[in-house]
Amino acid sequence: MVLTIQAPAKLNRFLAVLGRRADGFHALELVTTVLDGVSDLMDTLEGAPAQALSLAISGPTGEGLVADETNLVIRAWRLLEAAAKRPLPAALKLVKRIPHGAGLGGGSSDAAAALRLGNRLFELGLADGDLLRMAATLGSDVPLFLLGGTVLGLDRGERVFPLRPVPLEPILLVHPGLHVSTPSVYRALQDVGYPAPEPLASQPEGAAPPWRNDLTAAALRVCPALAEVRETLHATGAEPLLCGSGSCWAGRYASPAARDDARRRIALQNPGWKTWSV
Repeated sequence: MVLTIQAPAKLNRFLAVLGRRADGFHALELVTTVLDGVSDLMDTLEGAPAQALSLAISGPTGEGLVADETNLVIRAWRLLEAAAKRPLPAALKLVKRIPHGAGLGGGSSDAAAALRLGNRLFELGLADGDLLRMAATLGSDVPLFLLGGTVLGLDRGERVFPLRPVPLEPILLVHPGLHVSTPSVYRALQDVGYPAPEPLASQPEGAAPPWRNDLTAAALRVCPALAEVRETLHATGAEPLLCGSGSCWAGRYASPAARDDARRRIALQNPGWKTWSV
């Protein structure tokens, strides 16, 4: 039996840094939407029972990724084995389309896909709560991909709560091919100064959350070249928002036509950049 699980990207629509915790991590509040409908920005994880566990990585953004015990897919699989109290030998194939270091949650989504796939492939019967607890140990973004839809994240982001669906405005995602290290961005917060701790105010039902990312200044400090993408989006009439800790940007437009026109213009001016319509 061969099973395939899709691993979509995510978009942080609201990211507030509320302070630094005693353990060195940062207290956050996030509103994140999983981008299920963007097929060319979605990883695929396939698995089948085998004699031993293996992971093969391919795809347009798979170059340079290693399939060893540090890979989030393997780490997720080891947690399943620990829960099952037995090996779960499988041949896993990961096709990468989400760029690494872009703030789109590719590795975290792959880990969540591995948890779902292993649970189904070996009929482990683990409850959603069990998978969510495993996901939280793998990384702050992993649990939200198990919930899907639009999610409220608290603490480091690992405490997740489903929200009512809030439709996305016409969005253009732009990735300039840069890699930004998340830990370096959080370290840079100390250099640029912590933003005022302003949590999300109560929102009317159906209202979109504020378009905000408190990591923007720190990311620009780490990678000044990100400013060019922001300025390019501004020039097309977008309201830009950094995705996570970067390096992808989301541009919000008044209409799908304005977004699509901007995509054409950006593709002509910057042929090395990748763009996706949402």
